[in-house]
Amino acid sequence: MLNKFPTFVLLWIALLLQWGGQAQSKLNAFLTPSDTVNLPRKNTVYVTEATLLGGTLIGLNQIWYKDYPKSSFHFKNDNDDWQQMDKIGHLYSTYHIGRLGAETLAWSGANKKQQLVYGATLGFAFLTTVEVFDGFSEEWGASWGDVIANAAGTGLYVSQELLWKEQRIVPKFSFHRTRYAKLRPETLGKGFNEELLKDYNGQTYWLSANLYAFTKAEFIPKWLNLAFGYGAEGMISGNEATIPEEFAFENHRTRQFYLSFDVDLTKIETQSHTLKTLFTLFNTVKIPAPALEINQFARTKMHFIYF
Repeated sequence: MLNKFPTFVLLWIALLLQWGGQAQSKLNAFLTPSDTVNLPRKNTVYVTEATLLGGTLIGLNQIWYKDYPKSSFHFKNDNDDWQQMDKIGHLYSTYHIGRLGAETLAWSGANKKQQLVYGATLGFAFLTTVEVFDGFSEEWGASWGDVIANAAGTGLYVSQELLWKEQRIVPKFSFHRTRYAKLRPETLGKGFNEELLKDYNGQTYWLSANLYAFTKAEFIPKWLNLAFGYGAEGMISGNEATIPEEFAFENHRTRQFYLSFDVDLTKIETQSHTLKTLFTLFNTVKIPAPALEINQFARTKMHFIYF
């Protein structure tokens, strides 16, 4: 059920922008992280997290699950679906929800332990709760693959903080529209907004690695990244067994791997905490750039600009 997960990252973006909008003339001071524990800020973070995420879970239950029949808790093996694009999406979403949770606690002056325990685990706790909802739904079922991917996303953030005290490898996302959505709009989305979340054929997930952080070479810009991407296309349904007969001729499921350059926006030097906040929010998206593609059949293609 990845289709709705990236929207929670957007909820955090909207939240922080709303906070910024409350202090137009003092925005930079407002966004400056506190050097010591600021209890009003810290309480605001906890209350806002509980309200936002709790409200989202209630909304999901009412809007998404309410109209589907319930069942006893059960698991469903969907690990072969969508060429595992949905699993990588779980990792991406869990990482960034946890990252934003940790960074908002850092803004309040919380120490590193609190950031990792109560902030970085936010994505895992939230998305695994959604997994429990799936487990009680007759339509779906909980997925061990999803839970493992959730743990991997949290682990990617926490392990880098413990090992390097910085995020050298950041999961990112890019998207382009495909012809497949028009064939099955009820499954792959109708219109850009739905396709962005539902059409796995157009999604690409990246691991964007900061070159300077690994090499310390002075001639390399501190913001320059090398990105490794994964995508797939030719998917009309989750797996081959569920392809409608009329679309069988469209079944050309192909994995694709990419190599491209990227920008780590958080490494761009600025004294403005307003810009720093915007940079960290939009560092979830891969910058369009030239990319080398090689698919599972060893066929290569060069993209002048890849989205």
